[in-house]
Amino acid sequence: MPSESPPRDRILIVDDEENVLHFLSRVLEDEGYGVETARTAAEVRTRDWEVPLDLAIIDLRLQPGEDGISLLQMVRERAPETSAVLMTAYGSIESAVAAMRAGAYDYVTKPFRAEEILKVVAKALEQRRLQREVWRLRREVERRYSFANLIGKSPAMQELFHQIEQVAASRGTVLVSGESGTGKELVARAIHYNSPRRSGPFVVIDCAAIPETLQESELFGHAKGAFTGAVGIKRGLFEEADGGTLFLDEVGELRPPTQATLLRVLQDGSFRRVGDTRTLRVDVRVIAATNKDLAEAVRTGQFREDLFYRLKVVPIHLPPLRERREDIPLLADHFLQHSVAQARAEVRRITPQGLDLLLRYPWPGNVRELENTIERALLFCDGEAIGPEHLPPEVRQSTEAIRVGLPHDSLDLRLALDRAGREVESDLIRRALDRSRGNRTQAARLLGISRRALLYKLKEMAGQTRGEPIPNGKWKTDSRQLTADHDRASQERGQ
Repeated sequence: MPSESPPRDRILIVDDEENVLHFLSRVLEDEGYGVETARTAAEVRTRDWEVPLDLAIIDLRLQPGEDGISLLQMVRERAPETSAVLMTAYGSIESAVAAMRAGAYDYVTKPFRAEEILKVVAKALEQRRLQREVWRLRREVERRYSFANLIGKSPAMQELFHQIEQVAASRGTVLVSGESGTGKELVARAIHYNSPRRSGPFVVIDCAAIPETLQESELFGHAKGAFTGAVGIKRGLFEEADGGTLFLDEVGELRPPTQATLLRVLQDGSFRRVGDTRTLRVDVRVIAATNKDLAEAVRTGQFREDLFYRLKVVPIHLPPLRERREDIPLLADHFLQHSVAQARAEVRRITPQGLDLLLRYPWPGNVRELENTIERALLFCDGEAIGPEHLPPEVRQSTEAIRVGLPHDSLDLRLALDRAGREVESDLIRRALDRSRGNRTQAARLLGISRRALLYKLKEMAGQTRGEPIPNGKWKTDSRQLTADHDRASQERGQ
């Protein structure tokens, strides 16, 4: 005997007229709906509320002492996801307004035809499905950006989790710093979705991707005719983020006039659209991020000092991946499982040899580069495990030894060590500059020395290229300086 398919949706009908209950039950059951009926509010209160209820169709006027609106409110309290339709033979504007305020999806007057009630029921149930999907997506977003999805067991990441937990409940502006690819936007989302503003919008703007002439228009909007091409009123991103959080990525790229306007908004929450005379007020929490040294930008006059300190109410620094290598196995496995699920592949693990290469590589692109590397390796892997042969050349060659040329015309040990030391130092500096794409601040951080020390060494290297003599014992002095700089940098990172 074939099994019967379950009802599409469960509908409760409440009316004190038996003929109405009979009519609606027959019409809805013929369409495949599961139907329950009740003639009084007392019957509804004794209902088994463990069974899901999708829609309630309630008569506005029940037995003396009972009314449909009060019953609707009780149903919504016990089953908030339930949609509702009110019906009555005494239609009026006042009763329609009261029904809508009580949370009813629609309002119908008796008598009605079967086609009419079926159309209303279908729309009410579709609205409920859409609402449930919105709730599901919201829960998924909150889960995705909760602490559980910030991967790391290192002390640096544990401290980061603690900071996010403390910062999320506050209203203060946050400045997230860190190299490109460390996950600054993920931190910003974690702060937002663990804050009282989680139900509000989270709006992202990449300040580096907006032409300088359009920065103020994008952030604050513009009035019609404010400039050529402004054919209408445009709401800015601050208005879009009202009641929520605005994430300003690469905030160091804002031009000076935009910086001044941003400072005013942070001070009192008010601004004007470009070309408008009206002042608007918004309730927005700002989280800014940068991979630049904003303090250096302040010193060189490229960034406003007052804005810098206004943004830096709560500073959070994201350490680069090379400074928390104990997190690499966790991250690699997380990205592998995610990529496998997306691609429906058969790969299950990373071999010890492959993982060893991942641990040795310095990851100049940080977590983003590791994620891309795992995705790439998965494409080239036709077995159950990712090995060294599936990893990019730069990862496989990360352990290549530095070759040092020794003088052939002398056996002087001091001279050989001086030359070897200079060649090792030059090679490491060139590698650091290559991986940081010429950014000297990032290169100095890779080397573990100060930017001033790096500039000095580059000047020295240029002198070597021109053939200028280097005093005896110079490498020994520089080596001690390099160690001192490294220790000082380590202490600064630990603070």
